[in-house]
Amino acid sequence: MINTKIYKAVYELAEKLMKAAAKDDRETFDALYAELQAICIDNENTDKDHPEQWETLADFTEELEDALAGYEKALEKANAIDSNDHRASIGFSMAMLQAEAGQTDAAIASLRQAEISAQGIEDDELKADIDELLEKLTTGQEPHFDQ
Repeated sequence: MINTKIYKAVYELAEKLMKAAAKDDRETFDALYAELQAICIDNENTDKDHPEQWETLADFTEELEDALAGYEKALEKANAIDSNDHRASIGFSMAMLQAEAGQTDAAIASLRQAEISAQGIEDDELKADIDELLEKLTTGQEPHFDQ
């Protein structure tokens, strides 16, 4: 379970990051991103370390390789606490990035792992999203992503 204070801070930063991105406010975005990154680094390898903060950081990381590395770290944290919810969500996010980058085989592998993790969760919408993207990628359909 994520620390409530950290969860609130991460959630509020995510909301502010989305607003800054929508306004193309680079200066605010960069400052907020640095704040979120500091939370992750400060809590790393402590009892406050949690995959959700790392997944959120990866969500707002603009460079593809850096974002994928962030999702990998989040996945490690999810594995450490045996969280199927986080493994499924992180795997889906990774697969979307991989698919956008043309890394279809890697995206399919991420989705297959996410699909296995999703069997033990209640989020039917995430399960459907995983299944839909996996179907498109394995049948050669071009996935379309909302920006």
